[in-house]
Amino acid sequence: MSEPWLSADDIAEHLGVTKDSIYAWIAEKGMPAHKVGRLWKFQASEVDAWVRSGGSSAGGAA
Repeated sequence: MSEPWLSADDIAEHLGVTKDSIYAWIAEKGMPAHKVGRLWKFQASEVDAWVRSGGSSAGGAA
């Protein structure tokens, strides 16, 4: 079974941060996200691996 796609609201709740932080991380830190039409969609496993690798901790938005 494939992993469900999550919205920006869902991934912000998953990480315990604001949606503004999510958009900043996409633009400035290369957070793994996929543009579907006008919406950003996320796979929790990709985002979790990115966080574990230190992607969100290089200063900037929090």
